[in-house]
Amino acid sequence: MGIWRTSPDLVALNVAARGTLAQTLGMHLTEAGADFLRGTLPVDARTVQPFGLLHGGASAALAETLGSAAANLCCAPGTRAVGLEINANHLRAVRAGTVTGTARPLHLGRATQVWEIRIEDADGRLTCISRLTCAIVAERDPNHGA
Repeated sequence: MGIWRTSPDLVALNVAARGTLAQTLGMHLTEAGADFLRGTLPVDARTVQPFGLLHGGASAALAETLGSAAANLCCAPGTRAVGLEINANHLRAVRAGTVTGTARPLHLGRATQVWEIRIEDADGRLTCISRLTCAIVAERDPNHGA
């Protein structure tokens, strides 16, 4: 089970993404290991900028999707991870194909988690490196408002 407090169920995670930005952009969670969560993003009309290159925002969205999903799988019962800060360095242009992101924890604390997300092209070349910081907060009761 590794770092996970909740076993990663890729089918359930992908189903939960229906109707979200992840589905709109074509993201798909593909693999979970003892200490990582991996997913893909197509480089197509949904994810490129006007010059035909993978949009940096699409890479950041993949990073946040992977990091947030992984962070929530590491939360104690009654808590949730919410994004606090994300950064992304775009290192190599991608024009077509699929990129793959891998999220691994740098810090799994009681109040915060920090995740590193490496995004690579189909040849395994690093295209983006991102870091996501999540705050760990108490789950809200959906019956008692926001």
